[in-house]
Amino acid sequence: MTAPSSPTDRLAELRANLAAVRSRIEAGCQAAGRSSAEITLIAVTKFFPVTDVALLAELGVTDVGESRDQDASVKAAELAEHTSIAVRWHFIGRLQTNKARSVARYADLVHSVDRPGLADALADGARRAERSALDVLVQLNLDESAEDVPTGRGGGTADDLLRLADQVAASDVLRLAGIMAIAPLGGDADRAFDRLAEVAQRLRADHPQAAVVSAGMSEDLEAALRHGATHVRIGTALLGRREPQFG
Repeated sequence: MTAPSSPTDRLAELRANLAAVRSRIEAGCQAAGRSSAEITLIAVTKFFPVTDVALLAELGVTDVGESRDQDASVKAAELAEHTSIAVRWHFIGRLQTNKARSVARYADLVHSVDRPGLADALADGARRAERSALDVLVQLNLDESAEDVPTGRGGGTADDLLRLADQVAASDVLRLAGIMAIAPLGGDADRAFDRLAEVAQRLRADHPQAAVVSAGMSEDLEAALRHGATHVRIGTALLGRREPQFG
């Protein structure tokens, strides 16, 4: 992506991209017989500067997704220090246990809880940060076979996820908000998200409050909307393409 010559140009670019994304969400919801008011748009700002976060907030997008703690923690601190803009930080990447304490300080919703040790580490981090509650999603792996699970994309099997959900729900500081998944690379998104919808229904049967379904990115948001996504995570379609700028 060629960098815009000024903040005004960047704001105009983001405004146009946002209009296109919202149009896709509206059309996708209409096709699925849903209301777009049910959908939360999360702007995935990894590899983009904190100035873009501020511009998106100016445009009304205040849910922001990051996938690396070393980037997200800096942006959260910079935004809090230099502006009065309030955004809701979503941690959406695979999370190492040793980063959980840091993430628990600033994240409003952690999407990628996929193992008991990580849940324990986040709970410990939230207590150390003196938070009354930290919202989390349990992550389902949608790859076709068990051999595909350790791919770096994270997530557990349906049975493991439901056991993990019970653990989270029993926590004194974690709050089970729902489920997250990523469609397999090159796979059938509708088939994958149909599986997600089935597991989400099983989750809500035991935990009715776990209503969030985080699914769908720039290339497959319509399929996610067809299968009940409540939160879509949009990067490229909203911010454009950019080479990683952080080490």
